[in-house]
Amino acid sequence: MRFAKLQMVVFSTLSAAISIGGLAYIFLDPPAYLHATRQGVPYFTPQVINPADGKALDLNMLVRHYQGKDKS
Repeated sequence: MRFAKLQMVVFSTLSAAISIGGLAYIFLDPPAYLHATRQGVPYFTPQVINPADGKALDLNMLVRHYQGKDKS
């Protein structure tokens, strides 16, 4: 095997191992910023702006409102 071909085999193998390891890490032990609430809203989601009055709204409140669980 020539040196260039050996380099490509080693590079391809390392790339595949790193990719599979990264995906396994994300699926087996997800970081805290990937956790979500029961409604599927990520924990660290920024507030959204109400276009009617420009006030910031909590996204969880907005999701509960559209699901019909918020009585306001």
